[in-house]
Amino acid sequence: MSISFPNRSRSYDDSERRVRFMGYDGMFEVKFFIGIDTLAKALAAKLSSEKEALSAFDDLRKKILEAAERVYGKSKRNNMFILTAADIH
Repeated sequence: MSISFPNRSRSYDDSERRVRFMGYDGMFEVKFFIGIDTLAKALAAKLSSEKEALSAFDDLRKKILEAAERVYGKSKRNNMFILTAADIH
């Protein structure tokens, strides 16, 4: 089975300065994170608040989910992934 993202929710983790979102492989939940610096780099913008980070995530959602699918496909044994700027094409 492959990863899917039926839930559009995402949340901001201020202590780690990253956005968290979930994927599902069948009944297994998989956590994904993308740092605020990665989002800023992908948009060539400065992000300094939760609202800006979540808005950036929403703007890049399609690219982020495509990256999450690629990263997950390479190593299905993990249940947590941190996306980097290199993952976002």
